[in-house]
Amino acid sequence: MTPAVELSAVARRFGTVQALAGVDLTVNAGEFFGLLGPNGAGKTTLISILAGLTRADRGTARILGHDVLTDYRLARRLIGVVPQELVFDPFFTVRETLRIQSGYFGIRDNDAWIDEILHELDLTSKADANMRSLSGGMKRRVLVGQALVHKPPVIVLDEPTAGVDVELRQSLWAFIRKLNVQGHTVILTTHYLEEAEALCQRVAMMKAGRIVALDTTRNLLAKFAALTVRLTAERVPRGWESRVLRSEGRRHWIGLPGIAELEPLLAALRADGIAIEDLALTETDLEDVFMKIMAEGVAA
Repeated sequence: MTPAVELSAVARRFGTVQALAGVDLTVNAGEFFGLLGPNGAGKTTLISILAGLTRADRGTARILGHDVLTDYRLARRLIGVVPQELVFDPFFTVRETLRIQSGYFGIRDNDAWIDEILHELDLTSKADANMRSLSGGMKRRVLVGQALVHKPPVIVLDEPTAGVDVELRQSLWAFIRKLNVQGHTVILTTHYLEEAEALCQRVAMMKAGRIVALDTTRNLLAKFAALTVRLTAERVPRGWESRVLRSEGRRHWIGLPGIAELEPLLAALRADGIAIEDLALTETDLEDVFMKIMAEGVAA
């Protein structure tokens, strides 16, 4: 089957900044895929290349087999992008905005699908409201609607829930899950790692323009630790430094392969004379893994 997205040796430099340093990535058709990384990692540059907003200095990018440069018309019809920025035309209503967006793709009489989008994004009551009158969260819903009006097989969501309320997040993810089940490929970037863990089958983690980890969510979690000890103490015991997933002041997150490793940790704390101020045991989550990989900065 033709991959939904295929990137080969994609590089892009802005002045002295190497935004992308030779990225190779394949996203399978029908996949719910997470693209994670800190600010400045290159995620938005990569998305801009797929959307045709930025040209790569070298390498190739294809959407369902169509090169974003040599076959750009079809490539752009196959992708819908929800950008980070709240970009909107202040002179139109919500419905007019979605109709105009449909027209960019040569689609007429699209009101039935527009009505469904409005319903799924809880925008029906705002259909005739001017875009200027909407809250930031409502405007972001409209951006999602604009990305979906032409029913693209590949949907890219760049921080879609930034600054929106919990209720919208739940309704948005229910809608996007339904589209994914129907066969749409979804690529998500988010700083809410619990969202990526719950939604994405595979994730790629980027740092400084490179992919430093790529695997299924389950495998990434299993690769580092099954359990996490959140320890509040002056320091971690000697010999346990490599197990630290992350630290914030006196609080340390230590990965354990299983519950049997808890007693050796406690014994090491006693042997080093380290007083335990607080201790909690939880399952390792994607945030723990992410922080560990970003700290190491090497492929995992």
